[in-house]
Amino acid sequence: MLIRFWGTRGSLPVALTASKVLAKVAAALLAAEGRRFANLEEASDFARTLPFSVAQTWGGHSSCVELEVTRPTGTGHEYLLCDLGSGIRPFGSSVLARHGPGAANTFHIFMSHVHWDHIMGFPLFAPAYIRGNRIIVYGCHTELEAAFRRQHGAPSFPVSFDKLSADIEFVTLTPAVTTEVAGVRVTPKVQLHSGDSYGYRFEHGGKSFVYSTDSEHKLQDRKQSADFVEFFRNADLVCFDAMYSFAETISVKEDWGHSSNVVGVELCQQAHAKKLALFHHEPIHDDARIAAIEMESRRFEEITRAQHPKLEIVSAWDGLEIEL
Repeated sequence: MLIRFWGTRGSLPVALTASKVLAKVAAALLAAEGRRFANLEEASDFARTLPFSVAQTWGGHSSCVELEVTRPTGTGHEYLLCDLGSGIRPFGSSVLARHGPGAANTFHIFMSHVHWDHIMGFPLFAPAYIRGNRIIVYGCHTELEAAFRRQHGAPSFPVSFDKLSADIEFVTLTPAVTTEVAGVRVTPKVQLHSGDSYGYRFEHGGKSFVYSTDSEHKLQDRKQSADFVEFFRNADLVCFDAMYSFAETISVKEDWGHSSNVVGVELCQQAHAKKLALFHHEPIHDDARIAAIEMESRRFEEITRAQHPKLEIVSAWDGLEIEL
């Protein structure tokens, strides 16, 4: 199972400003200390030695994660995705680049919820406009289809939902009930968020991946914590909502529906998960801040590890691929 991140921001997409790009260039030049490079390859090799926050970026697309699994030959092009934030647009472009506009593809899309940052990319999802493609949207919300149709309605968007050429259907899932989709076992779990959200546990070929974003955790609620520990149990990777600092989640931003890196580490440690991907990054956090959160999380894991197995931690970025 390969997990590919197309969008990792929360609330709304963001982009690097001119001043932020300039600061990165200046930092790289300072680190070069007068070095001369014979060609672009040499310069690129040097850039790879720089901190990620200087040479690269975590990106700015809102939530979209792809699961790639090995399927028997002859099944056609079949994709599994979580959420339809703005990251779905570059994903759709990559599908067209790989297979061309004439290929028939099937897209299985699992929705955490229908807040706008998680559905906003769908009107710009190119495969939805191509006849022969099949899009199956799964979720536990009864208003799933209505939310998709509403954002295509006038005056919000110039193309109505009924004008889309792909075959689109909506499938309602039942929380805590496991369903098999495209050879993958999928189990949804209700999460604490305004209007509810749902996490998903995916199991295939002896590997497990948990997608759990837009979820607030009340640590004083021991049953809720225990339920999530079981949901994360022995997962190879947990994609976790770490939008706020721990202090924010218990003070000014309590009841805002999101969690923190500290809670993610604690739950994954108790669950003996193998890897944690911090996700749904706060849009006001720049690359330097996200790098600091990643470092703080690794340090917190180290000093609280005790009897727990080592937990690998990474801050997810647009374009990151993790092989399970």
